[in-house]
Amino acid sequence: MKNIIVKVLKNSIAEELEIEPGDELLTVNNSIIKDYIDYKYQISDDLVYFQIKKKNEEIWELEIEKEYDEDIGIVFENPLMDNIKVCSNKCIFCFIDQMPKGMRKTLYVKDDDTRLSFLYGNFITLTNLSNDEIDRIIKYRISPIKVSVHTTDSELRKYMMGNDKDMDILEYLKKLIDANITVDCQIVLVRDVNDGAQLTKTINDLSSLHPGLRSVAVVPVGLTKHREKLTELKPFDKESAEEVVNQVTKLQKILRRKLGTRFIFIADEFYILSEYDFPSYEEYEDFDQLENGIGMCRLFKNRVEEEIKNCSYNKVLKDEVTFVTGVAAYELMVELADKIMSIINVKINVVKIINNYFGEKITVSGLITGKDIIQQLKGKNYKNLILPNNMINDNSVMLDDMAIEDLERELNTEAEIYDAEAASLLSLIVK
Repeated sequence: MKNIIVKVLKNSIAEELEIEPGDELLTVNNSIIKDYIDYKYQISDDLVYFQIKKKNEEIWELEIEKEYDEDIGIVFENPLMDNIKVCSNKCIFCFIDQMPKGMRKTLYVKDDDTRLSFLYGNFITLTNLSNDEIDRIIKYRISPIKVSVHTTDSELRKYMMGNDKDMDILEYLKKLIDANITVDCQIVLVRDVNDGAQLTKTINDLSSLHPGLRSVAVVPVGLTKHREKLTELKPFDKESAEEVVNQVTKLQKILRRKLGTRFIFIADEFYILSEYDFPSYEEYEDFDQLENGIGMCRLFKNRVEEEIKNCSYNKVLKDEVTFVTGVAAYELMVELADKIMSIINVKINVVKIINNYFGEKITVSGLITGKDIIQQLKGKNYKNLILPNNMINDNSVMLDDMAIEDLERELNTEAEIYDAEAASLLSLIVK
């Protein structure tokens, strides 16, 4: 596979050396690069040798002196520089198995790739790795790594993951931790399967590996309406979500006394579903599981409130805007809209989009499609849509391949995107 460079970062070593998009990386330190992890390992030293093929076929030999672990500043066409390692599990809760037909092909790829865990924070199961691959994680110091555990009961884990591989997950985790690899874990909680006493056992087992095992996230199983011929699973409701929150809160108190950390953190969805308040900012500690939806609402709420408190502006950009959100974050966005309107002369509509595409049980904004937005907003004359960036990919395309420009055309209004930073949201309203 060719390692084609598509971007050179500004003010980087690569830019200084006149490496350009379209160039091909041939070798590093006279070695052919197997994948991105191999590349990062090879460039870690303070003296690195590059062989580059220019677009005109000319071969450049480059000797690069740099700081230890300093990046070169190039982005490759294929970020992994290799094929994705595909998952062989048949998890009873797999979200990809519950997706409707007709979406873009890349959304149906089941990955279980260590390199994606390192690069993007994806969770892996370890069931698809050989001992040699575990040793490679240790050799290349791939840390931190994210591991989906779900349960430490071996037989229950086999059932949940649809994989008969006989593995003691604690043994594998200990091997990584003993090699100074930091691990964060995830439990996809399935009602009446790995909750209750099984959850307590799993947390107690995992806590014995702290501090190398840094934290554990508990997230509710996501169930779409497309579950034909799949294992029958129960969604969490208000009562069962309350039980989870109460159980985890008790465990957190015990673990904080024992370990000095709450160690286990649960997804925002559990608090929303149970109608409990989010924990305080301090209770999320270092927000190690933020990308897993743990503490996202609390962090964003605090940042917006702080930004509002210190807000100074010269001009209101629009007299009316519309926050588009999912059901889960709706109440939070209404609360924040009211606070913004209390200091800024702007009308803010907040609209929640019901997920008809995947089913109403899917309430997070990141799984909302353009089709649902158009169907539910068309003809209602909402102005200046403001959407969170988790609704789109890097090409500003939604899950159903609808572009932001399609929304604007169909709804006859502008649409803009904000990221998780409060300043990003307010910058679309005032300057």
